[in-house]
Amino acid sequence: MKALAAIVRRVGGPDVIEWVEQTLMPPGPGEVTVAHSSIGINFIDTYYRRGVYPMPLPGGLGLEAAGRVVAVGPGVREFREGDRVVSFGPDRGAYATARTIAAAQLFALPDGIDDDIAAAGFLKAATAEFLVERCGQVQPGWPVLVHAAAGGVGLILVQWLKAVGAMVIGTVSSASKAEAARAAGCDHVLNYTEADVMPAIRALTGGAGVRVTYDGVGRSTWATSLDATGRRGLIVNYGNADAAVGPVDLAVLAQKGSLVNTRPALFDYYHEAGERAAGALRVWEMIASGQVQISIGQRWPMQAAAAAHTALEGRATTGSSLLIP
Repeated sequence: MKALAAIVRRVGGPDVIEWVEQTLMPPGPGEVTVAHSSIGINFIDTYYRRGVYPMPLPGGLGLEAAGRVVAVGPGVREFREGDRVVSFGPDRGAYATARTIAAAQLFALPDGIDDDIAAAGFLKAATAEFLVERCGQVQPGWPVLVHAAAGGVGLILVQWLKAVGAMVIGTVSSASKAEAARAAGCDHVLNYTEADVMPAIRALTGGAGVRVTYDGVGRSTWATSLDATGRRGLIVNYGNADAAVGPVDLAVLAQKGSLVNTRPALFDYYHEAGERAAGALRVWEMIASGQVQISIGQRWPMQAAAAAHTALEGRATTGSSLLIP
C-alpha cells in the first residue's frame, strides 16, 4: 500500500516539512494499518519540528488522526477492517494519507462522533479532561484563569471548566478571540494587548487571586501567572506556545503565596490501559452531551502543513485546525 507522508530531516521552521511517498508493509504483530480521513494539528507538532522536543531524524510529524482500519496484523483482537478509529500518539506520523501503528495506540470511535470532530478534538479534549479533573481537580465555584482562552485547547478547557462549575477568567490577544472565548463560556475575558490584566484578575477575585491557572503560553505569561494565582494555588504549565519559561527560582513560589507549579504531560495521565479507557469515555461523554463542543476554525489540504504551522505559531488561528488528506 502506498502512502504520502510528511518527514522532517532537520529541525527548523515550517519549510523543513517534506513530503515523501512510502510503501507500507503489511502490519506486524499487534499492529494495524489505518487510512486517514482527517488529521489534527496540535502545537506540540511545532515543538517536534523546531527541536523543542527531541525526536530521531529523519522523523514523521503529527500525533492525531482519524480514519478506518484497512489491515490488521497478527494477534490484534480489538479492531477489525472497517473499524473507525482515532489516535493521539505517542508515536508520530499522523501527517500521512495512511500509516501502520500499534493497535494499543488507537481508540475506537463512537458512532455519534464524526472523523473531523475526532481528529480536531480528541487530543485537546483528553488534555482538558486530565488538566481539569485529575491534575487541577477543579471544584465548583473556584475562580480559574485560562491563558490563550480562544486557542484549540483553551476553548475546550473553558467549556470543561464551566461544566464542572468553575468561574472562568480568560486572557486573549484580540477582539475576535475575546468573542470566541465568551461564546465558549468564559465569565470574564481580558485582552492582554490592551492593558495589564493583573489588576482586573485580582479585582474579579476580591483580591484573593485564582485557585488554578492554566498556562499554555509560557515565558510571556509566567509573571502574570505567578501574580494572578492566589495563596496555595496551582499553576499548570501545559505548553509553551510563546517560549519555554526557562529556569525557575523555586523561592518565588513561596514568595507569591506558597504556590504549586506543575508541568504535566498527557501521556503520563493516559498511560495505563484502564486510565486511557476511562479518560476516553469521559471525553466522548462530554462531547456527546454537548457540554464540550469542538470548534474547527481552519482546514488545510494535507500538503499545506507548512502554512498551517505558520498560522498556528503566529497565533492566527482560532479553535482547532485540520489537515485533510
